[in-house]
Amino acid sequence: MNAARIGVIARLELTQRVRSAAWYVLLGVFAVLLVAVTALSFGAAGTTSGDTAGATVFSIVVYFVLLLVVLVSPTLSGNAINGDRDAATLAPVQVTLATTGDILVGKLLAAWVTGLAFLAVALPFLVIATVSGGVSISVLLVSLLVLVVEVGVVAAIGVGLSGILARPLFSVAVTYLTVAALVLGTPIAFGLATAASSTTVESRSRSLEPVYPTDVPTVAPECMTAAPGQTEPLPQCTGGSGFIEPQYVCGEWTTSEYRTTRSDHVWWLLAANPFIVLADATPSQFVDGYPRDLFGTIKVFIRSAQLSPEAASEYDGCAVQNSTDGSITSEDRIEGTTPSWFVGLAVQLALAALLLWRAAVRTRTPAKRMPPGTRIA
Repeated sequence: MNAARIGVIARLELTQRVRSAAWYVLLGVFAVLLVAVTALSFGAAGTTSGDTAGATVFSIVVYFVLLLVVLVSPTLSGNAINGDRDAATLAPVQVTLATTGDILVGKLLAAWVTGLAFLAVALPFLVIATVSGGVSISVLLVSLLVLVVEVGVVAAIGVGLSGILARPLFSVAVTYLTVAALVLGTPIAFGLATAASSTTVESRSRSLEPVYPTDVPTVAPECMTAAPGQTEPLPQCTGGSGFIEPQYVCGEWTTSEYRTTRSDHVWWLLAANPFIVLADATPSQFVDGYPRDLFGTIKVFIRSAQLSPEAASEYDGCAVQNSTDGSITSEDRIEGTTPSWFVGLAVQLALAALLLWRAAVRTRTPAKRMPPGTRIA
């Protein structure tokens, strides 16, 4: 591969997009949606505490940017190769000095830069949310870096499928389905797999039981009523209030069993989700041990899914209860578990690399076999 040839191909792709009026309309709609979401987020955050409002707004805006990029990128990259083949502009490029690798990488860079243009539009909104919310610079930089990588992954998937499939419309649809499988399919698969995986937990418990005395004296009949004009109780009726306080003793231990789901066997299904990768990779911010933004909340969820349920549980109602004993904060839970973002990112990159490799095989010239109806020149 040659860097100069890659740059020429990428520049040609970008020039074609910049000349389109629809491109600027799309960026404008993107900006309007960001304005609306940012304003609504600040309005909703005004009803929450000051420690978490700004960070929550920032995480919402970042997630909305990722959502829009995931929705738009397949359209921009899903017909990068077969679209040129349909327009009879791919063959003239293939007969030049540009190799198949040059063409693929050039189109990938063009699709990546196109997706980053949307991120550039969103950058002022992210800066506003960062400054107003007191978000640390590390959170801003890491979240931006993850967004850049995710844009590249989606672009690579689209370019790869456009080189594998002959029809542009079909490749765009399959790109959307692949992205949907990562975004929506992973939580659905996780939920179904978690429900199908269960274990038996043994529960032991005991509690305090009241014991009432059996030798309570019978109340005299004259103590039940008062004589006319009587203002003082009779001497035999002043032995007490009549209410007997029970004694409490520890009851017997009882044992029971119940079924509970296990997510520790299937948590990895969520690792490849772009939204999970973003949350797990972004540094966490806590207030009193609990997350102050959406990133931390989702991170606590995915980290908690790694923990296996206890094989046995015990509750002793006779012991002195301490409200601080055994309480585990979200910060403690995150520190005691393993990050999963690098696993999910590795899966995404492996999928993108596999599709690009297959696209290179299908695009290489001279071609031995081509799908029926494929336009050459």
